[in-house]
Amino acid sequence: MKAERVSLTPGYLLHQHAWRETSRILEIWSREQGRIGLVARGVRRPRSPHRSLLQSFAPLLLSWTQRTELGNLTGAESGGSPIPLRGRPLMAAFYMNELLLRLLPRQDSHPVLYDRYAVTLRALIEPKPAAALRLFEKHLLDALGYGLNLTRALPGDKPVEAEGQYLYDLESGPRALGGRRASGLLVGGRMLLALHAEALDDAEDLRAAKRLLRAALERHLDGRALKSAVVMRALSKGV
Repeated sequence: MKAERVSLTPGYLLHQHAWRETSRILEIWSREQGRIGLVARGVRRPRSPHRSLLQSFAPLLLSWTQRTELGNLTGAESGGSPIPLRGRPLMAAFYMNELLLRLLPRQDSHPVLYDRYAVTLRALIEPKPAAALRLFEKHLLDALGYGLNLTRALPGDKPVEAEGQYLYDLESGPRALGGRRASGLLVGGRMLLALHAEALDDAEDLRAAKRLLRAALERHLDGRALKSAVVMRALSKGV
């Protein structure tokens, strides 16, 4: 099998761990090639030119060759300044990385989602980071083919009304409250329309959108809790 060669393509480092004495295994996310596993040989040596570059949340330009599932890193350059993340914004960024690692298949490119990720990293240090994080979750579900129905309600496929109250079924979408018993997450029509318009300006809508999006994502995580989400909940409780 002929080796594929990729040269200086934009990417981010999602995760890395030590391998053998001087190397690391990298999980990178490339804008054009998708999620890729790479061996970075010798990168743990003190004089390695790539050692200081390979950091999470910093835009990179990456080169590698690939013949099997794991490729070999051949070059890395800075693609821009890293985002100065601390505290909760840092944990939110790790949460995004963990979602991508869990849910994105290897070598499946999503350039629109990649660009949204870059925008969200910058938004995490701006005044409204929570809204940006919710929209990243929404775009992730859309990219995976699990996008939420936010505008049409059962019964009768009627338009969602801002004043309406709905039970949201993750399979079929919102159902108008009525005499018939039904299961689902209670949500307001105003929130559904705001999420659809990507205009989560109201604090109550933002909290409701978080509940809905987290429930939708949990369906695809095979019951495994995200480590970053556990830490974020502890921070919210002051633990």
